[in-house]
Amino acid sequence: MPKSAADLVAEAKQRVENLTPDDVERELAEGAVVVDLRESEELAGGRIPGAVHVPRGMLEFRADPSSSYHDAALDPSARVILHCAAGGRSALAAATLKEMGYENVAHLDGGFGAWQSAGKPVE
Repeated sequence: MPKSAADLVAEAKQRVENLTPDDVERELAEGAVVVDLRESEELAGGRIPGAVHVPRGMLEFRADPSSSYHDAALDPSARVILHCAAGGRSALAAATLKEMGYENVAHLDGGFGAWQSAGKPVE
């Protein structure tokens, strides 16, 4: 039977580390790389201070050190925390990065919406 997008997200969330806004804020202060996967037009509502913007469609290319599109901010040996608007894309993306050899990857469960609702800083 085919799987829905919701099924795929639920499965990904079982395979990856799901963080709260408090967790992400603490880890950001400790030097974790936070990656904003939202599309450019979604950034108008604000950003997590210090987050690196990598649209979801480019993640695998930016994360692959052998790719000409590689972003040096994405290091397979670093702590990398992904977020999107609500947590679906970032859960799927975290599972993908794990497949690519990123061992210390997680995502912000609830995404930027959860970050804002928790009253965390926005730029």
